This record gives sequence, C-alpha cells and structure tokens, in this order.
Amino acid sequence: MLASVTVRAPAKVNLSLGVGSLRPDGYHGLATVFHAVGLYDDLVATPMPEGSGLQLHVEGEGAKLVPLDDTNLASRAVHALVPHGASRDVSLTIRKGIPVAGGMAGGSADAAATLVALDSLFDLGLSREDLMEIGAGLGSDVPFSLHGGTAVGSDRGTELTTALVRGSYHWVIVFAEGGLSTPNVYRECDRLRGGDQVADPVVPDQVMSALRAGDPVALGRALHNDLQPAALSLRPQLAHVLRAGEEYGALGGMVSGSGPTCAFLARDDEHALDLAVAFTASGVCRTVKRASGPVQGARVVDQRISH
Repeated sequence: MLASVTVRAPAKVNLSLGVGSLRPDGYHGLATVFHAVGLYDDLVATPMPEGSGLQLHVEGEGAKLVPLDDTNLASRAVHALVPHGASRDVSLTIRKGIPVAGGMAGGSADAAATLVALDSLFDLGLSREDLMEIGAGLGSDVPFSLHGGTAVGSDRGTELTTALVRGSYHWVIVFAEGGLSTPNVYRECDRLRGGDQVADPVVPDQVMSALRAGDPVALGRALHNDLQPAALSLRPQLAHVLRAGEEYGALGGMVSGSGPTCAFLARDDEHALDLAVAFTASGVCRTVKRASGPVQGARVVDQRISH
C-alpha cells in the first residue's frame, strides 16, 4: 500500500477571457484560452487511521489566507471521491507556490491535485476524463488544472478543446498586495455593464493564429480579459502595474483571470529576466516571478510505499 502520494499542479493564465451575460443557472458563459504556466502547488496525500477524518495543512506564501474547512476545494475533492472508494481518513498537505486569490486558479489546482492523489493513493482506477467530470462539479477551472497545456474553454470553462500551440512562452507574473474574490469581480463586471445583455463570447482568431505560429509578439497584442475593467474598478492601483509593463517593454500584459495578479509576456527568457528586474525595482508590486508555459496538468511526482 502507498504511504503517500505527491502531486504537482500548475497555475493558469487566461490568454483570452470572454465573459457572457449572467445565466439563469448563476454562471456566466465563457470563451477562454487557458494556458498552464510553471508556478506550482504541491500536494502530499497520506492515509490516516480509520476514524481520523480529513486533516488539511497549508504551507507557503499566503497559507494563512487559505480556508481549512469544507469551503476549501481540496477538502471538497476528497468528499467527491468518497462515493468512488476513497477514504475520508486522509491527511493533505498543500505547499503553495501559486498566489492565493490571485486569479491563477490556485484553489482549483489544489482540487485537481487532490483528485489525482487520491485516485492513486486508494487505487480508484478513475480515468483522467472521469476526474475531469468530477472536477467540473467542484469548480470551473478544475478540469483545466487536470488537463494542462493550452486549451480553449467554453460553457463555464469546463468544456475543453486542446489548442494547437507551437513553442513556449515566457511570462513575468506580478503579485499585488492582497487578493480579489472571484465572485465579487464577476458581480462588478455585471454592475459595470449596467444589466445590459452582451453577445455570446468567442475566442478571437488573432489569439489562436498567434499560438499556431508560435509568435509571442502577435500573442502579446491579442491578450484580452473581459474581467479586467472590473478588477481595475475594485483595485485601481493595478492600472499602475499595467502601465509599468508597457513602459518596461512587455509584449503585452493583462490582469490574470479575476486578478489581482498581472501577467506580462516577454520575447524570451532573457527579456523576462529584464522585465522581472525592472518590476522588482519599481515598487509597484509585492513580488515578481518568472514562469514559462505551456506545462503539464496535475501529475504525480512522488510515491512512497509503506513497509
């Protein structure tokens, strides 16, 4: 029997995020291009004696901001797998490398990691498609955290089609102070629209053609996020971060997802280093990291066997 399983799951940026009107089911229709980048959360799952229940521990930057109750997506992932044969008697340790409430799907990455870890730990025999279907019931970004790479997302973002991508892309990820609540950003998006109905969103052709061509300059010009005005309304100082990216020569920049993290595209790794140094010296942000993508979705990186 396995004594522990460690799973690594990536952050995401939305290269394009089109948001439709609020639907009767309480969700917004989305047309988005997900892109997994090399910032990771690691999750270690360990079976516990019968009757121990679920034990959740979080380490790393922003750990104190992560809920430890059943609102945590990793906790909900455990409960979702119990009908499939998983045990609730398990310890989960999450090591955060993805910003908390930063618009990069850190909570969804943890849920995806939990699904993969428990499938392995308890030998559930679930396919990746099974896990993605279960994940869709936990959160809109969970299926992509399992899928990884680059993919077009539709409906709530849960219907995925793998995108044709040439080459890799180099990003500078700029972290702001504090987080933003995703539901609050969507509500602000609706408020700014004044209740007007908007057309069903589509993924711009410019984004897909830039990815197919492996052209970071064209991709930088095509980056788009319908939630950016709402994030800027709730956090006006993000405008200074975006302007700084323009001044420092980024190929493009945007608020990542619901924010407040901002992502800037560089020509190559050397350019990304120059951008990161400039942002670090600028004083407009809390911290800066470099990452490249696309990368794999949630995957097992270590297994320990009990003796």
